[in-house]
Amino acid sequence: MHDDLGAGSADDTAHRKGSTTAEGTGGRDMYALLRSLPVLADQVSVFDPEDVPADPVTLFVRWLIAAVEAGVPSPHAAALATADAQGRPSARMLVCKDVEAAGHWYFASSATSRKGREIAENPHAALVFYWPAQARQIRIAGPVAPADAGRSAADFLARSPAARAEALLARQSQVLDDPIGAAALLRASQDRLAAQPDLVAPDRTLYALTAREAEFWQADDQRRHIRLRYQHTGTAWTRQRLWA
Repeated sequence: MHDDLGAGSADDTAHRKGSTTAEGTGGRDMYALLRSLPVLADQVSVFDPEDVPADPVTLFVRWLIAAVEAGVPSPHAAALATADAQGRPSARMLVCKDVEAAGHWYFASSATSRKGREIAENPHAALVFYWPAQARQIRIAGPVAPADAGRSAADFLARSPAARAEALLARQSQVLDDPIGAAALLRASQDRLAAQPDLVAPDRTLYALTAREAEFWQADDQRRHIRLRYQHTGTAWTRQRLWA
């Protein structure tokens, strides 16, 4: 999101000469296509980094509410990045379930899924929220730990029946080599829920990411982007402006 869309440089020309049109692109030059796409919204939001609260949770809530009121689709969606014990990263989109004043961001997953296994091996992660209509993104990073069993159960029971039936199968991230058999398993799971509506998937876990760093990025149509970073010192939050 930080790359400029200015005129092509000598490096751009060299890149085009060395690029090829990949199979499945319909004969289109993907480099030229990607370079032609707009990066910023027509109108960006106003952000004064001098007029901010002392903690990132309050500012996050302000920005989230502004996104909700502006009609941003799925404003609670975020990219979660995790890594395994060897530091090999993976990322995926999910939904933020809650935010607490103490600096906890919550999300849910199966403990046996890829992200669940990676969190067990390497309990640190990062979340990224991005609202393109407002040209804003928020990055949050810190350690991750499971919430208590009661909160995980409550979150599971608040899910839709279809989501609970799928989660009861405990197959997230596993290879699906028999779609027909999977449909039969799902029907059996739905029958279990009908008979036991309070049934909770034992591996379904609510996780809390405790922010140690939070960065707020506001785009500017003149490329004077604003980056404001909060860092937790152990007793309080400090704030710094960063070069964009």
